[in-house]
Amino acid sequence: MFRRRKNPGNNSPAKRQNKEIKETKITINCVTFPLPSVTPDQPEQQLLKPNEWSYCDYFWTDKKDPQGTPSVGGFEVLLQKQLKGKQMQKEMAEFVRERIKIEDEYSKNLSKLSQSPLAAQEEGTLGEAWAQLKRSCHDEAEVHLKFSNKLQCEVEKPLLTFRDNFKKELKKYDHHIIDLRKQLASRYAGVEKARKALADRQKDLEVKTQQLDIKHMNKHEEDIKKARRKSTQAGDELMHNVDLYNRAQSKWFEEMVTTSLELERLEVERVEMIRQDLRQYTTLRHETDMFNQSVSHVSISLTVQVAVPLSQPDRTCGCLLESDNQSVSHDSLDSRVEYGHRNRP
Repeated sequence: MFRRRKNPGNNSPAKRQNKEIKETKITINCVTFPLPSVTPDQPEQQLLKPNEWSYCDYFWTDKKDPQGTPSVGGFEVLLQKQLKGKQMQKEMAEFVRERIKIEDEYSKNLSKLSQSPLAAQEEGTLGEAWAQLKRSCHDEAEVHLKFSNKLQCEVEKPLLTFRDNFKKELKKYDHHIIDLRKQLASRYAGVEKARKALADRQKDLEVKTQQLDIKHMNKHEEDIKKARRKSTQAGDELMHNVDLYNRAQSKWFEEMVTTSLELERLEVERVEMIRQDLRQYTTLRHETDMFNQSVSHVSISLTVQVAVPLSQPDRTCGCLLESDNQSVSHDSLDSRVEYGHRNRP
């Protein structure tokens, strides 16, 4: 930052001030930074969070274009990153919305299919197995409908709600920091204008001093006093503008630290919230898969038990033999049952 100096006179402190600024500080796009290790006894600027990566220790200077000219403010770079995160969150919500539509449509089609009269006239154990398959379609439709509803309530809605709040926070910080940066630029322009005015007054004073003529000493002394008074006023004006600039930069510095930490907090919350939503999505999908697996297992088990009731093999074999309209003895039936047991896969 600029420092206060005494009122300038013939041997202008402003020149010494300019020289010191050039040696110890550098101003980039209206922001003054200390140069590192200018003197052996000058410590380097310390990071606010030296043991971790934090927004508050970065994004202070401006991003340069390919020609090396500062083009985008550091805060703008940070803000663009945050806005990109907001856009990614919007696209994630759109993805989940499309998945919800697919689940809804799939559930409707499964429910409709479960009501189909196709093969409804099938009789016996195969008919029971077929009815069980249709019931499993209806149950699966219910599961996918619940999955769709939970996706909407527990994944999509939190994404959209957080995005809206995130947008409001970004807008608030965006306007605040931009206004402070504009004010800082205005104060810096005032400093430069006052410095130029002081240089002009000093030059005028030097010219009048060199033109001192003994014959017209009284008149020249009056002109010199007037020029010195104007130079002093210009020096006071410069110090006033330097003070305003330093205050503006201090305010901007404090708000940059606070705002960057707030944006960092928002980003951490955004990532954590999306991580939780992904876990919730995975949990809900796993529940659906587990139900489908259980339905598949139950259906196969019931089908086998209905088609081949091992608890009463003689009754099943008898029914099958009667369909051939043949009379057989018990010995023959037992032999066929035993044969069937030995050859059952």
